Amino acid sequence: MDETILDARGLTCPMPLLKAKQAINRLQGGELLRVFATDPGSVRDFAVFSRQSGHCLEESSEKDGVYVYLLRKKSG
Repeated sequence: MDETILDARGLTCPMPLLKAKQAINRLQGGELLRVFATDPGSVRDFAVFSRQSGHCLEESSEKDGVYVYLLRKKSG
């Protein structure tokens, strides 16, 4: 399945999450959004966001200071 990519590297809190919210709002239910960020605070932000919004955080990882999140927009 195709995914939308959002490069939020270099942005500080709350911008990675804000940009992700804007991007996910443009997606259809079930579509994927992959976010790249460098802000360590984004780990907590994305976990809380997925719990509160109902969007599924399918992946959360970090490598060499880059955090990668894969969100699936909730259907309906």
